[in-house]
Amino acid sequence: MPRPETDIAATRARIIAAADKMIEERGAISFTMSDLATAVGMSPSNLYRFFENKDALAEAMAGEWFAELLAIMEELVSADMPVEEKLYQFFARRVVIKRARYEEDPELFESYMELGNEHFDVIKGYVDLADHYMASILAEAMDKGYFKGLDLDTVVSLVNTMMQPFCNPQLMMQMMHLATEDRLRIVINTILTGLQANSETVSAKPELYVAS
Repeated sequence: MPRPETDIAATRARIIAAADKMIEERGAISFTMSDLATAVGMSPSNLYRFFENKDALAEAMAGEWFAELLAIMEELVSADMPVEEKLYQFFARRVVIKRARYEEDPELFESYMELGNEHFDVIKGYVDLADHYMASILAEAMDKGYFKGLDLDTVVSLVNTMMQPFCNPQLMMQMMHLATEDRLRIVINTILTGLQANSETVSAKPELYVAS
């Protein structure tokens, strides 16, 4: 008789919780699937029924890590709010979540970064999706008159570079005390009013948006 889906989900969650604890104690690279099987009290062959290899496990853990962040980005892309606030919230709401995760368990946070480095091909799709959502918001800003003289790909690349302290978890670990919402607001306003191909030849800049 097939195992009920609820049992499968519960077992997968138990395995992921054990993996969380193991990578926190040993580091992401040091543990093996055999070690994990022992930790959850099952044979390696049984473990592979739930996760066929370490990449599959890493993908499931990445899915849990990104789920809340992706929900925020999806909501904001279609949100009915000024694009200036939308761009700010796109980063600010995720900063709050990442900071809370870091403060709750810095060692686990760092272990997840190590796991992401080891399996970057697994998380690349999530990174690309975040870029896609950001590009949608930046394109909306361009329609409002921002980023004169620049194409969308260039704007995405430049904004990604400038926003690293507020979105790259590994860099945030070193700069968590600086990646504040107040500083982010200043940076976003600076990007919106200053990022142009040639500020000397562009007139009629959009008004700076100040949130209430």
